[in-house]
Amino acid sequence: MQPLERIGRYRLEQRLGTGAFGTVWLAYDDQLDAPVAVKVLADNWSHRLDIHDRFLSEARLLRRADSKRVVQVYDIGELPDGRPYFVMEYADAGTLADLLGGGPLPIPDALRLTALAARGAADLHGAGIVHRDIKPTNVLLRTAQDGTRRVLLADLGLAKSLAQASGLTLAAGSAGYQPPEQARPGEGIDARADVYALGAVGYELVTGTVPAAPGQVVRPERLRPDLGDDVQRALMRALEPDRQRRWPTAQAFADELDRLAATAAARRPRRLDGVRRRLNVVTLTLAAVLAAGGTALAVTLTHRDGTPSAETKVSDATGRVVAEVPSGWAGELRNSGWNPQALGLASGHEPGLEVADDVSEWQDLTAAVNGVFIGASEHGDVTAKVNALTHSGCHYDGSRAFTGTEWKGRVRSWSGCSGAGGSIQEAALKPAGGDSQPQVYVQVRQKGAVDKATTDGILGSLRVT
Repeated sequence: MQPLERIGRYRLEQRLGTGAFGTVWLAYDDQLDAPVAVKVLADNWSHRLDIHDRFLSEARLLRRADSKRVVQVYDIGELPDGRPYFVMEYADAGTLADLLGGGPLPIPDALRLTALAARGAADLHGAGIVHRDIKPTNVLLRTAQDGTRRVLLADLGLAKSLAQASGLTLAAGSAGYQPPEQARPGEGIDARADVYALGAVGYELVTGTVPAAPGQVVRPERLRPDLGDDVQRALMRALEPDRQRRWPTAQAFADELDRLAATAAARRPRRLDGVRRRLNVVTLTLAAVLAAGGTALAVTLTHRDGTPSAETKVSDATGRVVAEVPSGWAGELRNSGWNPQALGLASGHEPGLEVADDVSEWQDLTAAVNGVFIGASEHGDVTAKVNALTHSGCHYDGSRAFTGTEWKGRVRSWSGCSGAGGSIQEAALKPAGGDSQPQVYVQVRQKGAVDKATTDGILGSLRVT
């Protein structure tokens, strides 16, 4: 067949994924000037009326959910060859599976993300829908206008009306996330089937491992020794083989996870994984990487006379991105890279890091936090994407030029963010020598007003190899 270039008014840009019954494309709606995702029924199923109806049923269920926590459907249509398609909002920040590429998440983050997915499931259940296939690849992340991430449930290809689900006769779901009642043909299911899957998602975010078969799940503390007993009990209750013993609703599970996330964040030591070094030198080489955990060390610098410097050197897990930040900001580090798709660039995994006094608060512009995000990109125009960013709830203060030994570019500033009185500075940098690549995106968050000198010190220290 001739490869598709357009579907209706939507210009296709790249294939995002292919499933059993269809393909999802990243497309562009020229009329609305916005990216969208378009799902098209696979050609080899076009003659099957039952598959055709099942495909359209997914779009109808997504519309029926009518929730900001579930992927929205914008349009539906049919190709000239009769294959149906539907158009959805595009989740630009990837999936929970992408986040897991860097290993287990910090416990508060894992719990909050699972809670958000559970609230999406609760919205489905409130609309009379059971998902039946919740897993990390079906939990999407979308960047909101204020820079925070929304969590969206997607792929309702196996979803059913709860009224119909009580008499289901076919097994469905994915290994590791599938409750026992969903694996047995002829046994009806209810919303607690999704609770089990959500428990499996939380388990994987915390441990980095898909749980074993129902009734054989290894207790998560054996894989994550720092996990609290209360967190373990919450996850294992969701993973109970007997649905009568699980959380009664996804909402109840979400409420408990949010409570535990707040407790875990409060308990967490405000140091970088408990690892600090003091070396009697003025400059250091790249920050080392711990072989066991893949976590980069933040190294506190000292002068030759032994007095501490005001800066701490941090690195991503690959050692390619290195910068110096104020030592008071280097409380916690995420160093497993980033996906430039979050800026609207081509999807991929590139070097990057985030360091802050509390990284769990990073996505919340209403929270006061000091920290830095740095992401390198070998492809695409970072400057154009950064120039298009906005932050609702903040006052835009304009931009200025930055020129250093290694980098040059523009720094854009916002202040008074969401009542917290914080500020944001964002820079799109190119090599000072005139090369077009690599490019770097830097976001600096401060609890108070914009401090140009601090930002310029960070940008001036930045090295990307």
